[in-house]
Amino acid sequence: MAGVLDGVDQRTKLAGHNRFELLLFKLVSKQRFGINVFKVQEVIQCPPLTQIPNSHSVICGVAHLRGKTIPVLDLSMAIGMRPLVRDAGCYVIVTEYNRSIQGFLVGSVDRIINIGWEQVKAPPTGTGKESYLTAVTEIDGELIEVIDVEKVMKEVIGGREEASAEVIDMEVTSKNDHILVVDDSSVARNQVKRVCQQIGIECTLLKDGQEAWDHLNALVAEGIDIQDKYSMIISDVEMPRMDGYTLATKIKADPNMKKIYLILHTSLSGVFNTSMVQKVGANEFLAKFDPDSLMNSIQHQLKLYHAAHS
Repeated sequence: MAGVLDGVDQRTKLAGHNRFELLLFKLVSKQRFGINVFKVQEVIQCPPLTQIPNSHSVICGVAHLRGKTIPVLDLSMAIGMRPLVRDAGCYVIVTEYNRSIQGFLVGSVDRIINIGWEQVKAPPTGTGKESYLTAVTEIDGELIEVIDVEKVMKEVIGGREEASAEVIDMEVTSKNDHILVVDDSSVARNQVKRVCQQIGIECTLLKDGQEAWDHLNALVAEGIDIQDKYSMIISDVEMPRMDGYTLATKIKADPNMKKIYLILHTSLSGVFNTSMVQKVGANEFLAKFDPDSLMNSIQHQLKLYHAAHS
């Protein structure tokens, strides 16, 4: 797989144009799955793994890479399929999600494809809330399944779901606020919702940028002031049909919406996000998922919002 991730700078230029690149791989069957290339640091053949006593059954062990020790998860087991045969024929996709680095053990790695987010659809109805799919797309007549990695990470690695008591400002809890949350991952949507509930804030939860854009335009058509309706918008970046960068660009270009405070809340890492936030006009970039940081950002903006509307 040497060279499969060359040209990362070129790939970052796709962001903001509702396009991205998907790394295709297989687990224990012919079904192909995908993961956003920008979350991938490298792809390697499975190295020797050190077992961890009493660890989660999905964790194969830890790998020692360039002075770092990272957990390696059997992605097949994590989504309810049979375990991979952990031999030299497997690969590890090293990724960075939600401020942590981990490896996903996969059966084989196929290729990288360049597609538009509009080609990516929500999972078929009937897959149920227990499904590990966050999206699907079709390539060469074959259905490619995009895994909800945030759900996998929550179930295997865990983490705090609520903000610490010491960061909660009781003065903010007395206000009647409403926040629009946009994210294709049900886990991520509910994580934001739980933080908001800690200070009594109501949330409207939507699944992708296109749904949010349609919703906002419907409100405008009804004569509803977007800033009166919502105190802010918190949006993911990677979403089917319309990504967060495109949504932000459209909102900030619309005279009926441009003043709304918009936070891009994403598991994508990298310094390029700062320049992308400026490019698309978003007000803030926040890396997933730190409930204290999210609470601080929400409360800070709510204080400014209340002051402007008092």
